[in-house]
Amino acid sequence: MSLISGSPEPGRLAAFGWSPAVASAFEPFRADDLELARVAVAFGATFRVIAHDGEMLADLTGRLRHQAAGRRDLPAVGDWIALKRSTSEGGRGSIQAVLPRQSVFSRKVAGETTTEQIVAANVDVAFLMMSLDHDFNPRRIERYLAMTWQSGARPVILLNKADVAEALDDKVQEIAGSATGVPVHVISARDGRGMEALSPYLTAGQTIAVLGSSGVGKSTLINWLLGEDRLRTQEVRASDSRGRHTTTHRELVPLAGGAVLVDTPGMRELQLWSADSGVEEAFDDIAALAAGCFFANCGHATEPRCAVKAAVADGRLSPERLENYHKLGREQDMLAARQDGLAEQLAKKKLRAQFRAIRKQSQSRPKDRP
Repeated sequence: MSLISGSPEPGRLAAFGWSPAVASAFEPFRADDLELARVAVAFGATFRVIAHDGEMLADLTGRLRHQAAGRRDLPAVGDWIALKRSTSEGGRGSIQAVLPRQSVFSRKVAGETTTEQIVAANVDVAFLMMSLDHDFNPRRIERYLAMTWQSGARPVILLNKADVAEALDDKVQEIAGSATGVPVHVISARDGRGMEALSPYLTAGQTIAVLGSSGVGKSTLINWLLGEDRLRTQEVRASDSRGRHTTTHRELVPLAGGAVLVDTPGMRELQLWSADSGVEEAFDDIAALAAGCFFANCGHATEPRCAVKAAVADGRLSPERLENYHKLGREQDMLAARQDGLAEQLAKKKLRAQFRAIRKQSQSRPKDRP
């Protein structure tokens, strides 16, 4: 008996994060003779999805594409979907609906375009990877933390390349100080050092996103977890420890223990998208200090009697961390203004289209003869 006829047996979906909660979210779609599936890879408007009996390609329906207010309403890797299967043998499926998401990672696309890019959906834990070589950058981890807190997933920081690290204790202490309450693990994906600490996160049903810049060792980590060289790896440049994009697309990768990994391409540029609450969570120490500021709306810049600036002056808060807090705040303000302008343009465009449709309909009516 298949999922279409109501069987609780998940079949192939058991290896891709199926849970009773997912089955419950799908219940409203059973009456429409649809079946549950999960997006494994996105190729533009075409998707490779996992159904109860295996993989297939699926396309968006015109209705779903037309009703989407933006890219956030369209399927992304990790999404659970309601699928209609073609009746022809070997046919493709069509995605009828996207189930409510438990979490969603998004960022602004690189460059000047004001467009949201969904990185992954329904992620439980985010492995935020950073190298302990020349690419070590605490400010970048703060960006990833802001994105993760905004997404609804739980962050876990992996400091990779312990085999080549210098001043290791100082680097670990610096990261831990910028990520209060977030687990920090020192590993070497190349030789397996410290990897046993990841086992508690890799339990059945959990979806793990692996995020980090190019060259931090994401593909090496996934190959180690898989126990095979499935994903291609490349050496990084010795001059700056940066690598080329080894992974070229996002993909769900099942593990033997029942967890699912989302491998993502390295991000040379990470611009946040609507991450106000994520920024506040990532910089909760600054928020706590701000409670002691004389002015309730203190901007921690030129205002007198500022508790945050006092913490910088006496060494309790690093000036670089405060500057990054201001920088991310400015980026969010600028992006919000651009989003408002874009929304206004789209509203005007929609209104003009409605007027044209009304005018065309009016002109097509037969005129009354005298």
